[in-house]
Amino acid sequence: MSEAKVLNIGQTNGDETLPFRQIPHNIEAEQALLGAILINNDALDRVSDFLKPEHFFEPLHQTIFAVLSEFIKNGKHADPVTIKPFIPANEKIGDMTVFSYVVRMATEAVTIINAEDYGRAIYDLYTRRSLIDLGNEIVNTAYDAPIDLTPSKQIENVEQKLFTLAETGKYGGGFESFDDAVKKAIDMAGAAKKRTSRLSGIPTQLKKLDEQMGGLQRSDLIILAGRPGMGKTSLATNIAFNIANAFIKAKENKLPEEENEGGIVGFFSLEMSSEQLATRIISEQAEVSSSKIRRGDITEDQFAKLLHSMTRLQKAPLYIDQTGGISIAQLSARARRLKRQHGLDVLVIDYVQLMTGVSKRASENRVQEITEITTGLKALAKELNIPIIALSQLSRQVEARDDKHPQLSDLRESGSIEQDADVVLFVYRDEYYIRNKEPKLGSEEHLKWQAEMDEVFGKAEVIVAKQRHGPTGTVRLAFQSEYTRFSDLAESDKLPEQFG
Repeated sequence: MSEAKVLNIGQTNGDETLPFRQIPHNIEAEQALLGAILINNDALDRVSDFLKPEHFFEPLHQTIFAVLSEFIKNGKHADPVTIKPFIPANEKIGDMTVFSYVVRMATEAVTIINAEDYGRAIYDLYTRRSLIDLGNEIVNTAYDAPIDLTPSKQIENVEQKLFTLAETGKYGGGFESFDDAVKKAIDMAGAAKKRTSRLSGIPTQLKKLDEQMGGLQRSDLIILAGRPGMGKTSLATNIAFNIANAFIKAKENKLPEEENEGGIVGFFSLEMSSEQLATRIISEQAEVSSSKIRRGDITEDQFAKLLHSMTRLQKAPLYIDQTGGISIAQLSARARRLKRQHGLDVLVIDYVQLMTGVSKRASENRVQEITEITTGLKALAKELNIPIIALSQLSRQVEARDDKHPQLSDLRESGSIEQDADVVLFVYRDEYYIRNKEPKLGSEEHLKWQAEMDEVFGKAEVIVAKQRHGPTGTVRLAFQSEYTRFSDLAESDKLPEQFG
């Protein structure tokens, strides 16, 4: 530490003009905070949840803060005398020793009232210095990048570091009083009461499913699982578009923000391209078979319906990322960026098993990798305060059973998925299995088979197998495979009267 910094205690520099730009720092704030802790160890409690030794600009201050923190954490009283053996007490700084300097900081500190403000100032300046370091790193890497480090990879690296810095640069956390928690709960109930749907969460627009779940709850990780062919991607796509469409309708009707039951949706499509996903949504909305759309086998009337639907669909706040094999770190960074740039109310990921982990330990063990992914998704849901719907595959053991209704144990790498999820939904369609068992046409077995098919045709089950804050059970929906569309089943007492 320079002599000038020592003399800065209790003084201000009258010369405001500097010959060069200084790295952002505030020695006086660091001295004031350390002095406050030295005279009253309770001052550390006000900054300990966000401030660390490396956040100080002056290396000596880093050492002193680390020693003070260790002392107080271990229940020992920290003052200049007790910490003397653990600091370079006899080293000279200017015309005084380090010990004299510590004593001087303690004697010139008068209060701990501003301790938290000093801590935040120190942290903010550290963040600014980190941004400067990152900026320099970007410039230097761009000049001297190795051949295998492509510009797109450089951008990914920078983005990850920038968002890591953004997320660590928060003072939040710590305990809140039960009084505050109760107020939040009442506010949530009040908001639900104002909405037409009377739901606390974001409605999926599938009435029976919303009744079972109370809508999609913020900060929840919702796992939507099923065997191939069951329609899990279709259900996720339907829900995503329903939410985005409801958002636009509320805006068009100029509803107040608290009454808007829709939301801005991010969709990570790791398996399908954005065009395939859009084709599904167009098919569902225009009621034109998606296979016919892909083949161009449509009439003029159907094409007119597609164009009419397109003008409405284009307004929907639905953002698609089609990057395959994305890592949990990249996905988190992109979700944060979407929230900052456009807003984000719901995130959909299709599907978990196509993601990758980032740690070395995860890359060596698939179960560990899935654990890292689901833990990361749950943390992201809490951080962004949004529901995340993550699709998941089921293991083949379902096919070996007579009753093919899925169970929690059927989840692939099920331990962490089941543990981290707030809600687990299974999509199941009897029609899929019965259709594949068609016997010879004209036989007695075929008549029985046809009767079974008639019973299950166009019907699907969404099994709520786990729900932390609600009941489990089965919701029955209608499914039109031609348009990949799920909808509410017409209730039998509301069907037109039938005559036999």
